[in-house]
Amino acid sequence: MSSNSHGLPLHTHKPSRRTTANRIFAVVYGCATLALLSHHALSLLNSTTLTSFFITLTFLISDSILAFMFATTQSFHMRPIYRKEFPENLRRVVKESDFPALDVFISTADPHKEPPMNVVNTALSVMAYDYPIQKVSVYVSDDGGSALTLFALMEAAKFASHWLPFCRKNNIVECSPEAYFAIDRDSHLSDQVENIKVMYKRMKARVKNVTERGKVAHEYITGEEEIQAFNKWTEEFTRQDHPTVIQVLLESNKDKDITGNLMPNLIYVSREKSKTSTHHFKAGALNVLLRVSAIMTNAPIILTLDCDMHSNDPQTARRALCYILDPEVRPKLGYVQFPQLFRGINKNDIYACEHKRLFQIDPMGMNGLSGSNHLGTGCFFTRRAFFGGPSNFLPPEIPQLSPNNLVDKHIWSSEVMELAYCVAACNYENNTNWGLKVSQLNFCLL
Repeated sequence: MSSNSHGLPLHTHKPSRRTTANRIFAVVYGCATLALLSHHALSLLNSTTLTSFFITLTFLISDSILAFMFATTQSFHMRPIYRKEFPENLRRVVKESDFPALDVFISTADPHKEPPMNVVNTALSVMAYDYPIQKVSVYVSDDGGSALTLFALMEAAKFASHWLPFCRKNNIVECSPEAYFAIDRDSHLSDQVENIKVMYKRMKARVKNVTERGKVAHEYITGEEEIQAFNKWTEEFTRQDHPTVIQVLLESNKDKDITGNLMPNLIYVSREKSKTSTHHFKAGALNVLLRVSAIMTNAPIILTLDCDMHSNDPQTARRALCYILDPEVRPKLGYVQFPQLFRGINKNDIYACEHKRLFQIDPMGMNGLSGSNHLGTGCFFTRRAFFGGPSNFLPPEIPQLSPNNLVDKHIWSSEVMELAYCVAACNYENNTNWGLKVSQLNFCLL
C-alpha cells in the first residue's frame, strides 16, 4: 500500500493467491520434464537401429524446445501482482487544477487499412476522459498524410461538441460511440440516445462516402479554414513525398461544446517526408509527435494509443495519476501500462484468440518483477523518461523541447506553429543531439 500525507491510499498491491500453487507446479513440472529428457537421452544412447536413433533424436530436440519455452516463461508466474487504484482519493490529495497536463498520441498510417472512423472513435473516447478539459491535448499522427483522415477528424471535432456533453451528463463509461451504440439500450435515455445516434450515423456516412471516393469533394468543405487546409494536398503530394501538415482542429482556450464548456485540444500532424532525404527517422512518427507536442503543449504525461484501440474507461487517466503522483513511486517510474482487451475476435473462442496470456496474464507476473513490458499502446509515459535518467540527462538543442519547458503561448500563435513545423521536418535530426542520442532512447521506449 502507498499512502500520502492525508493518509489516503492512491493505490495498493497484493500477491496472487495462486503464487504458492504456481511455484509448486513449476517444480513438479520441471522435475517431470527433466525425467523425460533424461529418458530420451538414455534411449538415444541405447538405440540399436538408425530409424530408432533418428526418432528418439527428434523427440529429444522437440521436447527440449518445449522445455526451454516452459522454463523461460515461469518467471511470470513466480510473483504475480494484483494492483488496485483509488482515483476517488485524488481529489482529496491534489486539486484538479494542479493535475499535470496530458498529451495523447494516436497513430495511423493508411486510411484504407486503418479506417478513419477507427481513428475518430479512438480520439472521441479519450477526449471524453474525466479529466480537466484544458489539460488534455489529442494529437493524431497520420504517417500516410491522407486528406481523408484529416476530413474524418474535422467531422469528429464537430460531433465532439455534442458527444462530450452527452457523455458527461449521463456518466457514460464506454465513450467510443461505435462501442456505445453497439449495445441495445431501452432506458430513460432513449430519446437522447436516439438523437445522438442519428448524428453519429450521419457523420459516419459522410466519412465513409469520402473514403470510398478516395478524395474530399467540394460539397464537404464548408469553411475558408478547411479550404486552406485541403489546399495543401496538391498533385505533387504523395505518401512518400510531402511537406509537414499541422492542423489545429480544436483549441481548448476558445472552442466550446453546445453547453458552453471548453473542449480539449485536437491536432492533426503529418510529418514531412522526402524521397531525396538520406536521413531515416528513429521511432518514426511518434518521435516527431514528441517534438511537436513539446512545442505546442509540452504536457508532462503522454498517452500512446493505436488508432483502433479506444479507451473504455473515462477514469483511465486518473488511475494512471495514482502511480505518477505517488512520491514514493515517481522517482523510478517511466510509464504505466494498461492492458489491451480484445473482444469479438472469435465468437467460439476455443483457442484463446483474445490474447489474454500476452496482454493480461503475463504482465501481472512481470509486475512482480521489474514492471510490465511496453505493449505499444495504452501506455502512460512521463515525458521526462524520454530524456534519460538523472545521471545521463540528454538536453535538446532547442530549449522548447526540454521536458521542463513551460509553454506560455497559444498553439495557434505564429511563433509556436513556425517552430512546430521546424521540428517536424525530415532533416531535423541530422547532426543534432536529438538525432544522435535522444531518438535512439525513444526508439527503445516507443
